[in-house]
Amino acid sequence: MKTVSREQVATSEQVGELALPTRVQEALGELVSSAKEGLLALSVGVGLGVLAELLEEEVVEVVGVKGKHDPQRTAVRHGHEAGEVTLGGRRVAVERPRVRSADGREEVTLRTYEHFADRDQLSRVVLERMLAGVSTRRYRRAAEPVGSEVEQAARSTSRSAVSRAFTERTRLSLGELMSRRLDDVRLAVMMLDGLELKGRTNVVALGITTEGVKIPLGLWDGSTENATVATALLSDLVERGLDPEQGILFVIDGAKALRKAIRNVFGEAPVQRCVRHKERNVLEHLPERERPLVKQRLRRAWALDDHPRALDQLRQLASELERSYPGAAGSLREGMEETLTLTRLGVTGSLKRTLESTNPCESMLEIVRHTQRNVNRWSSGEMALRWTAAGMLEAERQFRRIIGYRDLATLVVAIERDRRRHSDAAHTPIKEAAIVLSV
Repeated sequence: MKTVSREQVATSEQVGELALPTRVQEALGELVSSAKEGLLALSVGVGLGVLAELLEEEVVEVVGVKGKHDPQRTAVRHGHEAGEVTLGGRRVAVERPRVRSADGREEVTLRTYEHFADRDQLSRVVLERMLAGVSTRRYRRAAEPVGSEVEQAARSTSRSAVSRAFTERTRLSLGELMSRRLDDVRLAVMMLDGLELKGRTNVVALGITTEGVKIPLGLWDGSTENATVATALLSDLVERGLDPEQGILFVIDGAKALRKAIRNVFGEAPVQRCVRHKERNVLEHLPERERPLVKQRLRRAWALDDHPRALDQLRQLASELERSYPGAAGSLREGMEETLTLTRLGVTGSLKRTLESTNPCESMLEIVRHTQRNVNRWSSGEMALRWTAAGMLEAERQFRRIIGYRDLATLVVAIERDRRRHSDAAHTPIKEAAIVLSV
């Protein structure tokens, strides 16, 4: 093996250094200064240099080699001008080459520049940071370090610019959510709930498909969680293609306005009242010392798979509460049968535990509330809708299939059977009247 002395290495390094072109040596010097500010700043400097090379390569591809005559040429070089690209949530100035058609009538678009100059990438970054809790005032501080030279020339990081980008992006999110077609969506469950926003209310709908996939369906704005707002939301879902004739189980918190809206749009569909909401409502009418025993009896009844027995236990509890705590008894009796809808349909196990409350929808709303934690004032209903829609789509990225989804086929069959039973019951009086008339 041949050895090389230190003197020979030093000599070769000097020769190599002398052999480097001046332009390359200058570029290396700039990169060394960028490296002092961190690896990311160094990468940004390299990336901008690569971008410049990519732009020049595309010019050669479109126009041809510079200085070489080509009679078939369709475009020509037209100098350079100042441009901007999106980089790490900011707009950064670059020098971009220009190309015009050979006859000089129109500008020729460079695809590379068009891609990196797309402002949509900027609005996506703004949306993610704002939903993560970064305020417009601190947006610049949350950006990745890209080097002082690039940072000084960067744009679109001021409060007003960030606010405009966020408004634009959330408006797109709202449009995306409210224009989703539902023609091919086969739902097994729909959950409805209200989101309070400091004097405003957004009624939201979450769907669960027959495969157990959760889908944000839509939302509607109002001053309260009233039947008009809920009916408008459900009617909009039907207009977007949701079949009102398909068997769907509705899960609600017990609000009468939501129950009325379901009846108005979907008829006598099965409704499951949230047992957690019902439990809280009943216990609020009781003194602290009575709550543990009543809570235990409520949960024991709801856990039964025998519908008549479960209903009997709830009725017995209501009768016992009647004398001392009539408010608790009245709260328990209101909608009591609908707290046992899943039991009546024969749904058991983990699927029953998942669907007997609005917890899946509450989980989505909790993510929405988290994204809105920095909002101090809602200037309009449109602002509330934009923020809520963006939060719902953010929550959708974290969704998993519900626990017990394998038993959803059983639920769908039970709902269809229940619908046929209601339909037959509705037609029975008509048939009996026809028989009487014929006699």
